[in-house]
Amino acid sequence: MNKRVAVAFTGPSNSGKTTLVEKIAQILIKERKVAIIKNDPKDKAQFDVEGKDSYKFSQTGAEVVITSPTRTTYFSQREKTLDDIVAMISDFDILLVEGLKTLPLPRIAIFRNKIDESYFECSEAIAIDETIDQTQYTIPKGIDILDLNNTAQIIEWINTHAKNI
Repeated sequence: MNKRVAVAFTGPSNSGKTTLVEKIAQILIKERKVAIIKNDPKDKAQFDVEGKDSYKFSQTGAEVVITSPTRTTYFSQREKTLDDIVAMISDFDILLVEGLKTLPLPRIAIFRNKIDESYFECSEAIAIDETIDQTQYTIPKGIDILDLNNTAQIIEWINTHAKNI
């Protein structure tokens, strides 16, 4: 089996997490199999359309899989651990996780406009842009500082620090 690695992204709402994960995935997918997990802590995401069969099935509380020639969609009514999800996906080289700051993964915290220092304790790096004045903060010595707009630099950090899973 190929080496599989994972890295996580965290940060406040509207900091640019999704945009960064999307940019990174678009580059990495050219050479690697990429999987993405997004945490939805407030349970706001909607995937199924009311009235469709898949919606009716998922409303029963059952585990539902919808297959077609181009995709397979799995609707689960149960919370899954990272290990559960990794086992389900299985065929990937790199896993990008947005959120889930309790997971023991190398983590890049993303900030624009201001830094929330409470993220330092769960992050190995921060990605910031020109809206952040670093002199206003005491960034711990062990935290790498990355340019939010430099995807090559961020990918280099990921390649060095991603955790084998």
